[in-house]
Amino acid sequence: MSALSPAPAAGVVASTEPLRVALIIGSTRSGRFGPTVADWFARWVRRRGLELDCVDLATTGLPDRLTDHDEPLPSAVRELSERLIAADAFVIVTPEYNRSFPAAVKNAVDWFDIEWAAKPVTVVSYGRDTDGANAATQLRQVLAELNAVPIRRTVAITRAWQRFAPDGSWPRRDAELDDTVNRVLDQLTWWAHSLREARARSPFVP
Repeated sequence: MSALSPAPAAGVVASTEPLRVALIIGSTRSGRFGPTVADWFARWVRRRGLELDCVDLATTGLPDRLTDHDEPLPSAVRELSERLIAADAFVIVTPEYNRSFPAAVKNAVDWFDIEWAAKPVTVVSYGRDTDGANAATQLRQVLAELNAVPIRRTVAITRAWQRFAPDGSWPRRDAELDDTVNRVLDQLTWWAHSLREARARSPFVP
């Protein structure tokens, strides 16, 4: 357990299982840049010794038409639900489209409910001329409505397409960006440990 991880409360046995992070790629368009950003952030997650489940919304097959309450859930929804339930924390990688986040992200959020609850989430946003701040702000508001816990720190990458290094790697070395990612993961893991222990003490009631 890191120095930032909270001590377990009396009577609660802290889980020794590594934290599981679901990293969600929000862009589904042709020629998308999202996987490049997600692969980079995934490397940071793995360096922390965290378990990673990369959820690519371009391949999950979620329907774009929600079912009614008394209708059976499509198999793609059931399968993704299991993966989200297993997660202790979420990272959503999203571009900014027209001052907001993509429809595929909203569709994925709306299909689920308790899967998001009482778990921390951060946003990695990016854009051509912006840093995706509008997308991140709106997404945090939506997730809070579903009882997720959007943490204060996020990663916002401006002019993402211009950040290739001469050797073709992405992104080129940037001490400020590296520091931002470290601070985000410090905060995300602190909340993930705290909330996992809280859920173990008392299941969350929406």
